[in-house]
Amino acid sequence: MSNGLKASFKASAAVLLGFGAITYASSASACGEDAVPQHASWQAEQGNGQFLKVSEDSPGNHAIVGMWSFNMTSGAFSDFGYQQWHSDGTELMNSGGRAPATQNFCMGVWKQIAPSRYHLNHFALSYDSSGVLNAKVNIKEDVTVSANGTTYSGPFTLDVYDPHTNALLQHLSGQVTAQRVPAN
Repeated sequence: MSNGLKASFKASAAVLLGFGAITYASSASACGEDAVPQHASWQAEQGNGQFLKVSEDSPGNHAIVGMWSFNMTSGAFSDFGYQQWHSDGTELMNSGGRAPATQNFCMGVWKQIAPSRYHLNHFALSYDSSGVLNAKVNIKEDVTVSANGTTYSGPFTLDVYDPHTNALLQHLSGQVTAQRVPAN
């Protein structure tokens, strides 16, 4: 057998052996058939990484993290759109009730206040159709994520301030509801 053919044979054998190992490993169950998948977090300390089992609401693995389709209602006021809650404690909202020219993206910060409960402090800037800043808006939410992690709801307040004097122009309170947007 020539050296080229031997090398090709060895490479093919290695690939087949690799596929066999993958197939075997994917069907193997070290924990038995009743194993329940658990959330895990990658923790790297001093160059030594390890997976740690974490609860749904442990630091770095909050139930609120992800993308949500939301609705806010308060009397005649309503808004809808999408929110992303990030694991670093920041949040981004795309308001479907506002035209992009008047500013429909805004951002906030959040913290966990109890298991499955979160407080959001959110800030928005509002512009008139000619591009002049006409208000500063502060939205606060206190929401609870459902046990299955697919919805959240809770009260919100919305305060509108004069952009030059910071005088309160309007105060609203209402209810926010949201459904998780799945990755598929």
